Amino acid sequence: MRALLLGRTAAALATSLIPTTLTLAVVHAGSAAEALGTILAAETIPMLLLLPAAGVFADRFPARRVILAADLTRAAAQAGIGASLLTQGVDVPVLAALAALTGAAVAFGTPAVRTLVSATVSGPQRQRLNARLSVWQGVAQFAGPGIAGTLMLGVGAGWSSLLTAALFIGSALTLGALSTPAGAQTAQTAQTAALTGLTGATEGAKGAEAAAPTPRRAPFWHDLRAGWTETRRHRWFIANVIGHGIWNMTAGVLLTLGPVIAINHLGGGTAWVITLQSGTVGMLAGVWTAGRLRLPRPLIAVALGASAYALPLAALAITAPLPLLLAAYTAGMFGLGILDPLWETTIQQRIPREALGRVGSFDTLISFAARPAGLALAAPAAAALGTALPLAVSAVLVGGANLAVLAIPAVREHPAPAPAAASPASMVASGA
Repeated sequence: MRALLLGRTAAALATSLIPTTLTLAVVHAGSAAEALGTILAAETIPMLLLLPAAGVFADRFPARRVILAADLTRAAAQAGIGASLLTQGVDVPVLAALAALTGAAVAFGTPAVRTLVSATVSGPQRQRLNARLSVWQGVAQFAGPGIAGTLMLGVGAGWSSLLTAALFIGSALTLGALSTPAGAQTAQTAQTAALTGLTGATEGAKGAEAAAPTPRRAPFWHDLRAGWTETRRHRWFIANVIGHGIWNMTAGVLLTLGPVIAINHLGGGTAWVITLQSGTVGMLAGVWTAGRLRLPRPLIAVALGASAYALPLAALAITAPLPLLLAAYTAGMFGLGILDPLWETTIQQRIPREALGRVGSFDTLISFAARPAGLALAAPAAAALGTALPLAVSAVLVGGANLAVLAIPAVREHPAPAPAAASPASMVASGA
């Protein structure tokens, strides 16, 4: 468990270095804003397009191998970016191509992490691990921009990218120290065949023992459709994903309009920096608390935690005094800190492991796509309507969508664990 925690923290820190490094490199070189937009879009678009396919890979292949390939690919891409910045400066086509490779690797690595956590730990340890992962990933995301900025000013953006590559290599090396319960991958393979309904057997002889029947792999598109079918089967999952997508979108609105309100009405940029810092404290406190909760109905806490994000949105909409904004933002981020470990643990418990990569990829896709949408919509909406109305509407949307999840019976029920994996032999005997 320690190796998994160390590796994912290193990967999170490396990931948080990338956008700041690229932004500062392009700005320092005096390139046009379009150049920066092209490079960042080159990373985001492949990531969004490939996530559903990446979910299939996460379910088909051992999670460690998928994450290893993703980490090494990101390491190679970041090493290439570092070499390019050190030798050629900002070459937009080269940086865009390497950023696209990075985005593709992020897409394939992300769904596999849930599968790896599910296969590595179980029971109360799983929630504790998810909480620790959230804490250290939050710290890494907070520290990354500062480290990238310091390296940029001290030695140059190229060396920041090379450090990023080294962190991804370190993350990849930790995977060798992980161990999963015996038979976990066999169970995953067997369950994948059960979900698609296409199993078969091959027989051979090795000494006096016959080889166990092995399932025949379904076509890729069949697995993708089966994953979507499994996703639609869980109403509680779809409702929560929609609610989480809305809070991601409203976070884009808050992060765009919040600084404007702070500068114009709350005393300047320092007020906004203090607000963000209070939110970080609140989020880390929430994650720490979540790791120690033993809730029979965790999805209720998930819904309440997500809906708490309405508080800072409402405070900004009415231009509340700074102390009230700090309290609201701390409470909202505390709710999100509670949400993340409980949500991860719940889906790892309720979704069958053989479909976890595919089902989880839809969650990640909505979250990744919603934040840029909020960032893009906030400024035009504020220019046409002022800042108060978009923030107030965002508060109503995020609060209403996530509280509405409580109306679903499965959210209020004590969660039943995902079906246990069947062995290949028992599947063949049952005619699966």
